Amino acid sequence: MESKPAIKIRPLGFPWETLDPFIFCAYHNDKFPKGNAVLGPDASLAGRNIGQDFRIKDGWRMYHGEKVPGFPNHPHRGFETITVVEQGFVDHFDSLGASGRYGKGDVQWMTAGKGVQHAEMFPLINQDSENTTELFQIWLNLPKAKKMADPHYKMLWNETIPVVKQTGDNGKTVEVRLVAGTLDGAQAPDPTPESWAANPENEVLILTIKVEAGANYTLPLTSQDASRMLYFYRGTGLKINQEIIPENHSIQVEANAVINLQAGAEDCFLLLLQGKPLHEPVVQYGPFVMNTEAEIRQAFQDYQRTQFGGWPWSEREPVNGREIGRFALYADGSKEIR
Repeated sequence: MESKPAIKIRPLGFPWETLDPFIFCAYHNDKFPKGNAVLGPDASLAGRNIGQDFRIKDGWRMYHGEKVPGFPNHPHRGFETITVVEQGFVDHFDSLGASGRYGKGDVQWMTAGKGVQHAEMFPLINQDSENTTELFQIWLNLPKAKKMADPHYKMLWNETIPVVKQTGDNGKTVEVRLVAGTLDGAQAPDPTPESWAANPENEVLILTIKVEAGANYTLPLTSQDASRMLYFYRGTGLKINQEIIPENHSIQVEANAVINLQAGAEDCFLLLLQGKPLHEPVVQYGPFVMNTEAEIRQAFQDYQRTQFGGWPWSEREPVNGREIGRFALYADGSKEIR
């Protein structure tokens, strides 16, 4: 008798549960209103817990922002952030003097390494319509040997991210965006060089998957050593090997098992995170992820002493001008404009 491929099916919370080598995943989907003159919401902030606004009210949240939604300057050490923006924009500023604006399918891959401060703000650019912002932020652990790597970031622009399409006999289509790894002969843009994902032997795969209503898709096989988690975040009627999966649930599956996704009457949207575990101790305290409590204490001491280079910007929640398009300014002074 064939065993079911799903190991665990659990409701999605905030943040989402992850498996080694991933340590955090948050999904943000905010229907922000029109923007005001400073790129914040053109709406009353009354009744919100400003500075800690994580409760959805009127379809959106301010998070840690006071004027602009998002995450004002804060430190990280010991891991990487991968920010996948489906809709809207993110303005990036960091303690190395780098900055940028990205969105509409772009991905930012940032190695925090030995320590960096950054701000991630959600500028509400449209003044005559809503500003929907939808994104995933994924934390990928760094191995002990790389935790004190030099911090930096790179952009995986939407135009460079492969989309693998499959059309079935019934004409229904599956679209898979390849953020990390390889799939059906396609190769994602390289991650940062110190990343666990930089070595193909670690089998890191990050996919966003859209299964059109009536379509089905079989995931590629990988080794039994890899962990694999699916997040079914939008749609109804999804089946995995004929087992019905409720919306807003995570599904931990065996990486070397045949996994078939089948959408019912609605399109189904999923995120897949896969990789070989580091099998190292994980001690996390807020924005720091190290291997021991002593290293966490050292991280706090180092931050208090150096501020990880300080904050070179005049605002805690800086944003670029409304008219600015997508770009990346790096710490070495080089610039990309899209």
